[in-house]
Amino acid sequence: MKLPFYIVDVFAKEKYAGNQLAVFMNAENLSTTDMKKIAREINFAESTFVTKLNVESNSAEIRIFTPSQEMQFAGHPIIGTSWILMNKIFRNNPKEIELTVKIGAIPVTERNNLVWLKAAQPQFFNTLSNDEFFNFSNLKSADFDLRFPIQEVTTGSAFVLVPIATKKALDAIKLDVEKVNTWLGRNCTTEHKALYFFCLEEGNLTSRMLYLQDNQLMEDAATGSASTCLQAFLLHYFRTDLKITNHQGEMMGRPSQIEFDGKVVQDNFDIKIGGKTHFIAQGEWSL
Repeated sequence: MKLPFYIVDVFAKEKYAGNQLAVFMNAENLSTTDMKKIAREINFAESTFVTKLNVESNSAEIRIFTPSQEMQFAGHPIIGTSWILMNKIFRNNPKEIELTVKIGAIPVTERNNLVWLKAAQPQFFNTLSNDEFFNFSNLKSADFDLRFPIQEVTTGSAFVLVPIATKKALDAIKLDVEKVNTWLGRNCTTEHKALYFFCLEEGNLTSRMLYLQDNQLMEDAATGSASTCLQAFLLHYFRTDLKITNHQGEMMGRPSQIEFDGKVVQDNFDIKIGGKTHFIAQGEWSL
């Protein structure tokens, strides 16, 4: 059995930047175990599997896997898979499609050469103290941006959002793997455990996503799901109408640009993120 697959770079101004994604077509007969093995083999941050395709309604169902687990929702896989469907699969290159993931249907549009998704309504979990960060990181009191709380937020996948005062402090973050793993296990509400550090300095937004995978500390080049959480957070605490670029991946040598376009009216959040996708390769995967 052979599966057609595509590789793209998502949230990138040019090739070989942003976040890599593998998109596997015709995956309706694959088992969960098969998908996990393929995602582990290609070893990108995420891979997607198109399990149902409707070319008449320009809609599809997909499953999203990291090398270690299935995701309920993830931004760059939805953006990148949508770009493939819009430009390589669906007839007439539609500008609006719908992707269904574990948390439900996600509307996706293409405008101004960017692919945009609209996120689900956020949930705001507990706020957390910065005291324990001194035990598992090199951060000091002055490194935190006290305009904002530390809080876990989800729009489908949860992240602990950590406001940092300066980009210099953001770039210098170091974590103790064993201690941060214990802290995440004790404080995270859901099974998805990750820290999304961000800095809003002089009108510029920069972020880093750090998480544990197979007992190793990992960093993500561009995290769409965390960006939807961060956008909700900033709409709640900072500004009710927000258009800004979130810069991520610089520390990894894969600079990424995630566009925010959101507003909140009477607790109804309109959260949209967008970015460019670059086609890298296509081929056949042998099973």
